[in-house]
Amino acid sequence: MTSTLAPGAQTKAITNPATTSRFHEDIIAGLSANQKTIPSQWLYDEKGSKLFEEITRLPEYYPTRTETEILRSHADQLTSRINAEAVLIEYGAGASEKTRILLDQLPDLSAYVPIDVSEDFLAETAQDLRESYPGLKVEPVVADFLGDIKMPPLPENQRVGFFPGSTIGNLSDPEIHAFLIRAHRLIGGSGAFILGVDLRKPIDILIPAYDDAAGVTAAFNLNLLHRANRELSADFEPSGFRHRALWNESESRIEMHLVSATDQTVRISDQVFTFEAGETIHTENSRKFSLEDMHRLCGGTGWRIADIYQDRHALFAVLILQPCP
Repeated sequence: MTSTLAPGAQTKAITNPATTSRFHEDIIAGLSANQKTIPSQWLYDEKGSKLFEEITRLPEYYPTRTETEILRSHADQLTSRINAEAVLIEYGAGASEKTRILLDQLPDLSAYVPIDVSEDFLAETAQDLRESYPGLKVEPVVADFLGDIKMPPLPENQRVGFFPGSTIGNLSDPEIHAFLIRAHRLIGGSGAFILGVDLRKPIDILIPAYDDAAGVTAAFNLNLLHRANRELSADFEPSGFRHRALWNESESRIEMHLVSATDQTVRISDQVFTFEAGETIHTENSRKFSLEDMHRLCGGTGWRIADIYQDRHALFAVLILQPCP
């Protein structure tokens, strides 16, 4: 499979000054560290979001199809905990394709709130859902789900969180703990939370999922440099970097890096950053969990694991969290 966007194709840049300022601050701070890094949220501009949706359809990328199979197989059980007129809140919504499985089972929802950092992509997703579900109130929110989220006015009905895709694997333990506490505060004591979790598995399954033969994941990772050039007037030469995915056993995670192919320098505003050949920019983590890990991570957040659904090969799990009594 090849990218739906040609290499180097231009997409509309985010023009929100606050977003651009945060991106600038994060990239300057990250490239100033001993291990150069750029936070993974900046992978998801409009082009990056579309490339990621293409990744989810690749044969090597098992998480999406496996989680989708679980959601379809257990849709009745999953939605049995949701009131007919509940508010469904999705974190890191993307294209909301898996959400449609729940929406099809819940025709009387009072509202759906997709939350995502990619403003243009989120607007497109919201419009598609309004056309597909004309009776559904769709209230998109542009926000980073790691921070406090300003919600639109919503009915005082049950709230249900939805966080598929094992995006939680991008987060550290303290970030997961803080996120679950904020989600509990937002959803309340009568709600529920549906959480997708990628499980530990052999490396020969993991590495191809993050370094596909068609090079779509490489294009997704390298788009981060194109984005810095577009939005921050940086002068990265993306052809001078290579995508690398590796397994970090001690941290139980796949890491994505951009590897400098040569000695080079990059300028961003008045800052100059020097790269040695082989030096990397760490761009994303994707942690793989055991079920024991998840019970531990829920401790002290106000949530408990009420149900667990897995595929037959135990590659992936969908957890139902309920507020602790």
